[in-house]
Amino acid sequence: MQCPSDKSKSAMLAYVLKQYGIVIALILICTALSFCSPHFLTWPNLITVTRQISLNGILAVGVTFVLLTGGVDLSLGSLVALTGVVAASFAHPGDYPLIIPVMAGILAGMACGAANGVVITRGRVAPFIVTLGMMTIARGLALVISGGKPVSNMSPSMTRLGGDFLGLPIPVLVLCGISAVSWLFLKNVRLGRYIYAVGGNENAARAAGINVNGVKLLAYTICGAMAGLAGVILAARITTGQPNAGLAYELDAIAAAVIGGTSLSGGIGGVGGTLLGALLMGVINNGLDLLNVSSYYQQIVKGIIIVGAVWLDRKHGK
Repeated sequence: MQCPSDKSKSAMLAYVLKQYGIVIALILICTALSFCSPHFLTWPNLITVTRQISLNGILAVGVTFVLLTGGVDLSLGSLVALTGVVAASFAHPGDYPLIIPVMAGILAGMACGAANGVVITRGRVAPFIVTLGMMTIARGLALVISGGKPVSNMSPSMTRLGGDFLGLPIPVLVLCGISAVSWLFLKNVRLGRYIYAVGGNENAARAAGINVNGVKLLAYTICGAMAGLAGVILAARITTGQPNAGLAYELDAIAAAVIGGTSLSGGIGGVGGTLLGALLMGVINNGLDLLNVSSYYQQIVKGIIIVGAVWLDRKHGK
């Protein structure tokens, strides 16, 4: 028979693992990789890791808003391709100042996100179906706009967005900026608290006078804007707008958010955990690369991580 002290210790251990499990896992993995590869803890490699996770981090922060309302967005990868093509189309040398292609990409993502939100809230169609349809639509639009070819000949000011500033990758600085703003919004702004309320109990939120449809529309619009920002940065990094870019990006973003503690049922999670989830996935991918693990096996590992994250979410969720 288990004595009360044993029960209290078990409860304390469960609480610690729930609250700090991802931090503990990240520390253990980093420690193991530092022993397995002498290159892991070098400054150039750490910069590489942060650069690699920047796009997934931006997308993951965006989809966190949607997941917190109890929804999902499967169109992120296609939106990255579409917005990258749109931004690249306005970024030819001498055509427009830098703000135009950047805003064009972000607005294109916002428009698609808002379209998702309208159909979901007004049409009462399941988010899975709506965003799956948008995945196909956005990919098709990217191919139509680009003529099925990469959009190249981008201005130097545009391509510099994928470079460095004061020795730090600009995409990482952008990720830090939008993460800070998103964290403050969700924690300190009334609309941010409404997002948690809608995901926690939609009927109770509606009874309390919260415009549930408006909150959901806002979440999907923000998610689309983040996808647009990621698309612009990706186009700048690879110096072309690729209509085939972003394949399966949505899975990595959702996985990062769920690994970071955001519940698929809504109402639980936050930006801080999402960033830790993206960092954990990036560290694992980087470590596997350093250890010369085949990309085929890396896909298997990533799949196991995604399934494991969802299983834990269901086991310890609401």
